[in-house]
Amino acid sequence: MAGAALLLVLDRCISTDGILAHDDPRTAHSLKRAWMFVWAVALHNLPEGLAIGVAYAGVDVDKANSLATGISIQDVPEGLVVALALRTVGYGRGLSAALGVASGLIEPVAAVAGAVLIGISAGLLPFALAAAAGAMLFVIVNDVVPEAQQNGNGTWASVALVGGFILMTVLDTALG
Repeated sequence: MAGAALLLVLDRCISTDGILAHDDPRTAHSLKRAWMFVWAVALHNLPEGLAIGVAYAGVDVDKANSLATGISIQDVPEGLVVALALRTVGYGRGLSAALGVASGLIEPVAAVAGAVLIGISAGLLPFALAAAAGAMLFVIVNDVVPEAQQNGNGTWASVALVGGFILMTVLDTALG
């Protein structure tokens, strides 16, 4: 819940309205959609980085290596998709590619932060992993799944999905 709540607060605090103002309403809409996608991917990389850092702060380096490798492999197409989204709305090749790479730069920073925080207290490991999972789940539902945003119910759909996920996790654990 903490990870999802943190990203909900960030989502409410970060606005792109003044940055993406444009004379043509269609162009403005396309720009806003592209940049919302870029923000979604960048925010998505934050909990991924935290998860990597938390994994390396744990006791099993082989599992941490597997996690980091898996996340790194899927980061390449994410960066390409960001670059393509920006290229589609008129940005140049170089700038689009640079912003695609930049959208992933938060991941190593978050990995270091996750490792440092867990290094302070190994007892926080399960909570940090849960927060990273909740944050990632929230970003996927709130910013990536467009059907959840229909009819102005996006926030409630995101909160309900995270709550349902937590309930199912508790039931799975309690009932074996």
